[in-house]
Amino acid sequence: ADLLHAYDQAGMVDKSGRTKAATLLMLRRELGDVKLRDLGAIQLRDFIDRRQKTAGGVTLAADLSYLGGLLKWARHVRHLDVNVQAALDARAGLAFRGLSTRSKERDRIPTADELDRLNKHWQAKPRQKIDMPLLVGFAAASAMRQGEICRLTGADVVVAERAIWIRDRKHPTDKVGNDQLVPLLGDAWSIVQERMAECGEGFLFPWSEKSASTAFTRAAKALGIEDLHFHDLRHHAITNLFRAGLSIELVALVSGHRDWKQWRRYTELVTQDEHASYKSAASPPLAAPAPAAAA
Repeated sequence: ADLLHAYDQAGMVDKSGRTKAATLLMLRRELGDVKLRDLGAIQLRDFIDRRQKTAGGVTLAADLSYLGGLLKWARHVRHLDVNVQAALDARAGLAFRGLSTRSKERDRIPTADELDRLNKHWQAKPRQKIDMPLLVGFAAASAMRQGEICRLTGADVVVAERAIWIRDRKHPTDKVGNDQLVPLLGDAWSIVQERMAECGEGFLFPWSEKSASTAFTRAAKALGIEDLHFHDLRHHAITNLFRAGLSIELVALVSGHRDWKQWRRYTELVTQDEHASYKSAASPPLAAPAPAAAA
């Protein structure tokens, strides 16, 4: 607990985002009374036994990764004699418990009919405070994450380049200060122009990320649309960019992806489209036999 407090006081928790902050709070609750000299395989075995009752392998792997980062900070910054290897060994041991530490990639994207139904649902609610059709339309055109959208300001727009700065964009190791200038293509640029005229240099989408997410989930549930999340709009937008024929380099610039493995789900979706188009073109209806030539 003392180490976690020092980590927090050093500003390391604020830099890490909500997920890591919540995980470190859980570690304080679960391991806060363990003395650093005693933190080893047995303590982490018991921690995993308890945690496994409510968490899967992916979550446990993340827990132990955050714990490992904390212990590395203790050794290299605070110069404490801590067992950094304990967290690494515990994470490696998850496989021997039969736990998968790889999250399943989602390939769910909304259909045109689902988006149309959602928009009509919100338009029929005049007291809806958040302009969900606008927010969803921009997400489906820009490929941005919900949190990125809700942080955009008119001051971030570079009009001459039809682009916008995304501040502190998600990154495996360098989220803070990872500002990216991203082109706004098609409808994304049109929507930003309209929002700038109304909001000036303030927030272009001045709504709470959490509230928007709740409104989306409630609407999908009310309409009986299963397994659809706001983040799936990002998948929808990226898939459409590939369908439009944009190069991997340009799509990567828009989406912020850095690893080819992350593209696999989108290229598979587009490949399915290509096969369907080819099958349709290669299998025309049988033509009627030509009339016999006159004798």
